[in-house]
Amino acid sequence: MSDLAPALEALLRLPGVSEGIDGAREACTALRWHEALRRRIPEGAAESRIRGAHANAHLDGAALPLTIVRDLVRGARAWPEHLDPVEAVVKGAIQATVETEHLRTIVVKSPAQALARLHSAAVGGASGALGETAVGRPRAAGEGCREFVELGPAPEGDALIARLAGITDLMSAAGSAPVALVAALVHAEVCVVRPFGRGNGIVARALERAIVHAGGLDPTGVSVPEAGHRAAGETAYLGALTAYASGSADGVALWLRQACQAYAAGAREGSLIADSVRAGRLL
Repeated sequence: MSDLAPALEALLRLPGVSEGIDGAREACTALRWHEALRRRIPEGAAESRIRGAHANAHLDGAALPLTIVRDLVRGARAWPEHLDPVEAVVKGAIQATVETEHLRTIVVKSPAQALARLHSAAVGGASGALGETAVGRPRAAGEGCREFVELGPAPEGDALIARLAGITDLMSAAGSAPVALVAALVHAEVCVVRPFGRGNGIVARALERAIVHAGGLDPTGVSVPEAGHRAAGETAYLGALTAYASGSADGVALWLRQACQAYAAGAREGSLIADSVRAGRLL
C-alpha cells in the first residue's frame, strides 16, 4: 500500500472524486441500517445477487427478463442442453456473481486467486469457445482479446504482466484505501487491461461487487452496484470507461465519479430490495 498511497491520494484530489466517495459511503450506510436487514440480510443478499447477475449480463449485451434470471439462479428453471450466445453470457454472469459470495475472505488477501476463480466461473459455461487451458489464467503471448475494442489495444507480454500485477496490488489496498476508489479502479483496469481472452467485463463487474461488499463499503451484500452502472445506460458506461482509458486526469475523474454514483444507485436498489423483504414481496 505504501507504494500506491501517493497515487491514490492524488486521485482523491481530482474534481468531484472525494465527494463521490462520500456520497457512495452515505448511501451504503443508510442501506446498512435499514430495518429489514436487522435479521434478514441473507434474503436481501440473495436477491441482490440475482439482480446483480441480471444487470451484469445486460451490460455485456445479453438481456433476459429478470424473472427468468431469478428462476435460473434458484434452480426453478433448467438450462437448455445447448446454450445460445445470450444464454452463455447470462450463465457466466450468474456463476460469477454467485461466486462473489465465496470470495469475501480472499478478495483482498489473495487477489490473484479471486481473479482466477471469477474468470473460471464467468466462462465455465462456455469454456470450449476459449479453450480449457485458458480458463482462469491470463492471456499468454500472442493471445489477443476482441472485447472492449473501443478502449484501445489490449496490452500484451510484459506490459500485460505489469498491469495485472497493478490490479492485484490495488485489490490488496481495499483494506486501507477508500473501498469505492479501489473498486472503481479495479473495475476499469480489468476492462482496459483485458487479462483474459474473454469474459473480462463480467469479471470486472463481479470483482467490483466482491470488493464493495468484502471491503466494507456495503458489508450487508444487499447493494447492487451492477444495477447502478446499468441505470446510467450502456453508452454512458462505455463512454466513461473510454475516458478512463485515455489516461487523462479528466477522463479518470469522470469514470471515478460515475462509478461512485453507481455505488450510490446500487445502494438505493438495495434499499428497494430491503423494502420488499420487509413487506414479504420477494418472488
